[in-house]
Amino acid sequence: MKTILKGTILLFSLIMISCGGKDKETKEDGFSVQRKKAETEQPVATNTTSEVKASERVDLTTKGVGPIKSIEIPAEIDEAMAAKGKEVYEQMCLACHRVDKKFIGPAPNGVLDRRTPEWVMNMILNPQEMVQQDPLAKDLLQEFNGSPMSNQGLTEEQARAIVEYFRTLK
Repeated sequence: MKTILKGTILLFSLIMISCGGKDKETKEDGFSVQRKKAETEQPVATNTTSEVKASERVDLTTKGVGPIKSIEIPAEIDEAMAAKGKEVYEQMCLACHRVDKKFIGPAPNGVLDRRTPEWVMNMILNPQEMVQQDPLAKDLLQEFNGSPMSNQGLTEEQARAIVEYFRTLK
């Protein structure tokens, strides 16, 4: 019994001695660590609040990188095409995009007030090259925690129908 008690006291004493103080410099194998007090550390610089998020930035000049160079958008919304676009959107895009709120990706409502239809279609059809080469797509990737948009393998006709559906969202 005395041996167990002496062993426990010895073990406890060794543990207390090995803990050391907060300002202790540790050297091991030629490597040293010096601890600093919290009040001497400098805060990390962060983005200013005046910087506009990529999802809110307006760019109506860029067409993006991809097969769509120019498209004609009539003044009147094609309701049949918009309905088809809504169907495709709900089947292929709803997993990551929600109307009226950010989710894994940006909300599509009002996107055509901020982006050209060509840019939107190129993002739908060619997301990998867009995030590699388009500055705005790169910024969106960063804003949405590095979650890249996956290529759904949509046709140009389906992408155009989605754009028509986006025209109905305000």
